Amino acid sequence: MNFLFAFLIGGAVCAVGQLLLDFTKLTPARILTGYVVAGVLLEGTGLFAPLRELAGAGATVPLCGFGSLLARGVREAVGTDGLSGILTGGLTACAAGITAAILAALLASFIFSSKEK
Repeated sequence: MNFLFAFLIGGAVCAVGQLLLDFTKLTPARILTGYVVAGVLLEGTGLFAPLRELAGAGATVPLCGFGSLLARGVREAVGTDGLSGILTGGLTACAAGITAAILAALLASFIFSSKEK
């Protein structure tokens, strides 16, 4: 059942993004930013934790999971470091993911060469 819920909820997130692309004048950048902000809001209101429990990677892999991770990191850092945690908590919480993305992009740049269209 875990795989089914992950597939259904992750697929629903992707389907909403596709519908926004098809039927609105929103750009992909605005939709992606909206997903991050939605993740922050869901985490801030306590609604993301039950979704994460139900869907697992179907909720955490899309960009709303990134927003949730940022908000959780800020909350924890503010609790331990005070107000300076507002500036450092989000990046500290997602540093491993950002590093992995940068290294994967660097590796891909060594393997593949870009061409002009």
